[in-house]
Amino acid sequence: MTAPDSGGARDVRSEDAFDVEAMAAWLATHAQDAGMDLTAVPEVRQFSGGVSNLTYLLRFPDGDLILRRPPKGTHAGGAHDMAREHRIQTELGRVLPYVPRTVALCEDAGVIGTPFYVMQRLAGPIPRKELPPGVDLDRDQVAALCRNVLDLLVGLHAVDVAGTGLADLGKGPGYVRRQVDGWSQRYRRARTWNVGTFGSVMAWLDENQPADRRHTLVHNDFRFDNVVLDPADPTRPIGLLDWELATVGDPLMDLAGALGYWVQADDGRLMQAFRRQPTHLPGMLTREQVVAHYCARTGTSVTNREWAWYEVFGLFRVAVIAQQVYARYLAKQTTNPQFRLFGVAVVVLELRCRRIIARTRRMSAERAAAPVGSAS
Repeated sequence: MTAPDSGGARDVRSEDAFDVEAMAAWLATHAQDAGMDLTAVPEVRQFSGGVSNLTYLLRFPDGDLILRRPPKGTHAGGAHDMAREHRIQTELGRVLPYVPRTVALCEDAGVIGTPFYVMQRLAGPIPRKELPPGVDLDRDQVAALCRNVLDLLVGLHAVDVAGTGLADLGKGPGYVRRQVDGWSQRYRRARTWNVGTFGSVMAWLDENQPADRRHTLVHNDFRFDNVVLDPADPTRPIGLLDWELATVGDPLMDLAGALGYWVQADDGRLMQAFRRQPTHLPGMLTREQVVAHYCARTGTSVTNREWAWYEVFGLFRVAVIAQQVYARYLAKQTTNPQFRLFGVAVVVLELRCRRIIARTRRMSAERAAAPVGSAS
């Protein structure tokens, strides 16, 4: 039988290796409902995408599973909580068909050095910096893919939180304030000598916070490279991955976080250099079109001035994540070469935030108060 495609998984980096035999022995005992024979020691490969929790392909003789675990090194408080991520994915898997089914959770760090959990593998191409090999889409198909992916987020935000068993993830009013304060503190802690202070950006975000909106489930890391496509119809997503940061909060902050990674065709060369998903392709919606599509599908109303705040917050949040990873790289807690230029990305993102703030201040009162997508 021909081995199934590994979907971009590569040899495990030496710094991310673990005791495969110990993991296999634990899994054989604790995952008896996996629906497959787990008595063998699997071949293990590592997915290179992502900058937070590590993801591995476990290849058993009669099928594949996915293992998630934290990286080594210093972690922000509450980050890389495997039990939390496993619980969210388990509960959402009961109401959303595109959430992979969980198989087992190991909270004993003594097995492989960290807690971990295992889930089913959804086999299909995953868009990363470019479309996957063999996926050739014309302009109309790219547009359909883009809308279909965005509708995953629309669907998540429409879920009845109370019916999922995850309502306790929400902390009540003040979500926007908590996010601004929390991400600002994270940046200050992770800042290194060779990046900017983000001082004026953090002050502007603090002084111009929008009122809390109706809270929904939010993914908090919604990107194309967390989407699995249908092999038979790659314009149709069949899976949404990486629920590490999911919570209950402002859905527009979720959309803004997604657009923080959105590099479109007319962005400058510096932004293009840090593109990590195929949002530049002919047919992809622009950032403004994405917001208009989301608002139309959800009945959301947001003014240009309000959206400018969300846009800056989304970019700032991406910058904080990049800086946290870059600080780990400088501290030699990871040797992954893709993190070497993350400091430059942080500088570029600060400049972009400051430009949006300056543009917002120049807006006329009429334009600023108009709904997003309205004529200038």
